[in-house]
Amino acid sequence: MNHIDTLINKFAYILGPENVLENEALSKHTSFQIGGPAAVLLTPTQEEDIVAVQELCRKAGVELRVIGLGSNILVSDAGLPCVVMELSENFSEIRIEGCEVVAQAGASNELVAHAALSAGLSGYEFASGIPGTIGGAAIMNAGAYDGEFKDVCVQVRYLNPAGEIVELSADEAAWGYRHSFMMDDGGIVLGARLRLQRGQRSAIQARMDELKARRAEKQPLEMPSAGSTFKRPEGHFAGKLIQDAGLRGYRVGGAQISEKHCGFVVNAENASAADVLQLIADVQEKVYAHAGVRMEPEVRMWGF
Repeated sequence: MNHIDTLINKFAYILGPENVLENEALSKHTSFQIGGPAAVLLTPTQEEDIVAVQELCRKAGVELRVIGLGSNILVSDAGLPCVVMELSENFSEIRIEGCEVVAQAGASNELVAHAALSAGLSGYEFASGIPGTIGGAAIMNAGAYDGEFKDVCVQVRYLNPAGEIVELSADEAAWGYRHSFMMDDGGIVLGARLRLQRGQRSAIQARMDELKARRAEKQPLEMPSAGSTFKRPEGHFAGKLIQDAGLRGYRVGGAQISEKHCGFVVNAENASAADVLQLIADVQEKVYAHAGVRMEPEVRMWGF
């Protein structure tokens, strides 16, 4: 019996057995629709349960990983021999406090943007179409259309690796391009406080509609993907580099460079993680040979 097996009953006692799934296929929990099983998938609904799970794993020496909507992750075909905690709809409360939006980590960017709209608050429109959660946005400093998470977030509620809940200021979060202190530290984002501005609901709605239309026109939203596959190289656009290297529509197995936007790798037909990994490697090699630019994946690789 391994360490995880000894924790199953404890997880079930804390969370309820319905929130403890063994050997759960992560392809059901990632936007790529790719990934082997997690040894255990947990869906806690309360902050104290998250703290308890982290403590159990820490004391047992068991690895714990956290996912939201699985929108920026490639999970290996072999899966993850660890505990995976999902924070999405199960942990997604949103409240408005004056000009601030306070959201739990599992709240989607879309729902937060709509909550802000309903309250007449402007500033999060840029994130309304980013396919992930507040927790993921905090860790990655998610951004789009000239906006970034760091522009609006004033505080992150954070469970550090030692099991302490702390409130991190924007300075302490140390956001950079698709990077943060939390990413390096390895704790769990529990929520965030966003400071927005009063605005006209009609103008906020119009901006969200405009960005939605731009996304639909330019991005392969109709196909499973993990969003933008590569970070933007300094002085370049990833999609254009890939297109100029002659890779539009390039395919490895069921994985393909999108015909619509070359910055996206899509799951065109039952792609495996191995297909995606090889495709990414091919893109890196061919773009470097063509343009002398090294492409760095934005998608996080788990289990390789």
